[in-house]
Amino acid sequence: MIVVTGATGNVGRPLMELLGDKAVAASRPQVDLARPASLEPVVEGAEALFLLFAGELLGPDTDIASVLDVAKVSGVRRVVLLSSQGAGTRPGMVPHSRMASFEETVRQSSLEWTILRPSGFFTNAYAWTQPIREHGVAAAPFADVALPFVDPADIAAVAAEALQGGHEGQTYVLTGPEALTPRERTKALSSAIGREIRFVEQSVEEARAQMAQFMPPPVVDGTLTILGSPLAEERQVSGHVEQVTGRAATRFADWAARNAKAFS
Repeated sequence: MIVVTGATGNVGRPLMELLGDKAVAASRPQVDLARPASLEPVVEGAEALFLLFAGELLGPDTDIASVLDVAKVSGVRRVVLLSSQGAGTRPGMVPHSRMASFEETVRQSSLEWTILRPSGFFTNAYAWTQPIREHGVAAAPFADVALPFVDPADIAAVAAEALQGGHEGQTYVLTGPEALTPRERTKALSSAIGREIRFVEQSVEEARAQMAQFMPPPVVDGTLTILGSPLAEERQVSGHVEQVTGRAATRFADWAARNAKAFS
């Protein structure tokens, strides 16, 4: 049995589908990783655990060591942690510093472990659904800065392999097969829905104001830094999706075609 936290999210949903009857969902309100004891009845007898920490779970009160202790006592042998690329490239920056700390705790545990470090998600483009539907417009800062975002379904595919064994002690950086700019992603969406989408480049101030509506200020600042001034490692395409799954990582254009209805 494999327990999947965050089972209703962008990675969790396709992961549950891939694992089929091997998987058990660990979702709120029954399971809250901020209360490790709540995990006990779900992981009892499980062999592997997929760990996803997001939102308030990245705060200082989350005790990942206790989560791992509960898992070990319940019989779990293997853990796959969904981290972030920034935990490797910017371990001193919020929120990546917290993920870097979680990674270290996992590595120091007695469990078999695999760490996944994805770049930005294709699904971030869902922030454009309403303006594209209503006005035919997509807006973003740093119009011509290219980054190799990744399909969450590819993250799930790598996680599914790792959870079933054979990838212990590995840290995988997960990206798409090409680095694209916001302007280029807009063009791909235009092709997918069959009508023109006008791209508008936001100023940093405009982007900050928009992001501040749902992100804490330090996270906003860190995100804008990566989007506008990525490091060489953050621009680089990784081959780990193909290495683990045996197939090429999904192109954004293919993801856009698959999800065109959301923008139409």
